[in-house]
Amino acid sequence: MTTEIATLGGGCFWCTEAVFQQMKGITAIESGYTGGQVANPSYEQICEGTTGHAEVVRLTFDPAVVSFREILEVFFTIHDPTTLNRQGNDVGTQYRSVIYYHTPEQQDMARHVMAEMANVWDAPIVTELSPAETYYKAEDYHQNYFRQNPLQGYCAFIVAPKVAKFRQTFRDKIRADMS
Repeated sequence: MTTEIATLGGGCFWCTEAVFQQMKGITAIESGYTGGQVANPSYEQICEGTTGHAEVVRLTFDPAVVSFREILEVFFTIHDPTTLNRQGNDVGTQYRSVIYYHTPEQQDMARHVMAEMANVWDAPIVTELSPAETYYKAEDYHQNYFRQNPLQGYCAFIVAPKVAKFRQTFRDKIRADMS
């Protein structure tokens, strides 16, 4: 099996991770940080908003099952790409909407999908498109966060509705073991 990597920031990584864990063709997912100037940043440093990093998910996917385009279509559905450095009550550069491309093909596809999505949203898309940078895995307690903490307040009121929206909008893309 040939796999590819996608790195996406759509606000809090707990939300993005929880959705993509349910998607067919995603073979691995990890929450982390990228796009900043501090080596090996901690969550506390990221929360201060001074490192330049974004909270991201790093997806490993099987392009024979799910395309990068399909991943981007889900990405643009589960977060608001029109709010600069913000997703709901989460405010700061660490919550920016960003696509870190790993290949020229991903860059081209991201530009194409972003242009298409411009007709969907009422405000301009502010999603950053940047080459993949040094990536740092987030602390272990951030991995699988929603699965381990579904009743935690943020998970119940913010993450769960995004997962429900994915499941309703993209029924054909739900992994068989998640149905």
